[in-house]
Amino acid sequence: MSTDTLRIACIQLAKQPTKEETYAHIRTLFGSIPNGTDLVMLPEMWNGPYDASLFPTFAEPENGPSRQFLSSLAKEKRVFLCGGSIAESENGCVYNTSYVFDPNGMQIAKHRKAHLFDIDIDGGQHFHESDTLSPGTRATVFSTPFCRMGLCICYDIRFPELARLMADDGAEVILVPAAFNMTTGPAHWELLFRSRALDNQVYTVGTAPARDRSASYRSWGHSIVCSPWGDVLVQAGERESIVFAALDLARLRRVREELPVLKQRRTDLYRLERTPEK
Repeated sequence: MSTDTLRIACIQLAKQPTKEETYAHIRTLFGSIPNGTDLVMLPEMWNGPYDASLFPTFAEPENGPSRQFLSSLAKEKRVFLCGGSIAESENGCVYNTSYVFDPNGMQIAKHRKAHLFDIDIDGGQHFHESDTLSPGTRATVFSTPFCRMGLCICYDIRFPELARLMADDGAEVILVPAAFNMTTGPAHWELLFRSRALDNQVYTVGTAPARDRSASYRSWGHSIVCSPWGDVLVQAGERESIVFAALDLARLRRVREELPVLKQRRTDLYRLERTPEK
């Protein structure tokens, strides 16, 4: 296994009527992923409707059936698996939570969405996650044999401070299960992923659900991979598909040496600090 190249697959998933049917459908899609793939990624809130009022209904405890499914799938397929995100319940609260598993099925990261998606755009999208969700309280970075990776969820990508905290903690790849909508997606999806990649000289990977025209919340789709130079390596359309990319980590390190913006920051003028975890 070369640790200079990270081969990823992003499953832009079409949701099924039930969780059990969704599990079976994901297994079917895994059959299209070639041997040698290192990391597979699912979208935000893949096991239920993207509807704030329904998140408590679909929420599972930490070791619920969806997490168990993801762990067993990572072990069975011998891949790192970023399990998109699901609604997670704990102590009377509901969180939008992402888990990452290693090829042994062991959980190596967990992120709770820190920035809740509360917007009200005139003539566009209205959505209030805070009606039913609680926010996470930390930036999430974890280690793999390839590199350190950051993990955040959807609306989190709009906040450059969070991405910079992850880069400061060594992240060279930032994984973002997401579900931008038909208002924010066309306007900001590609722009944000390219910007965060360029700002922090990292690869950004955004995995979204396929568009469901019958749903109350319609995903923009367009799962995307951007390079540390800020270009788009690959981008899906709106339909269910699997996006493949090979991330050249040696190239990332060359970019950081040849254009050393992370080293040239003026910490005598400004500084970003991590606050103590709650």
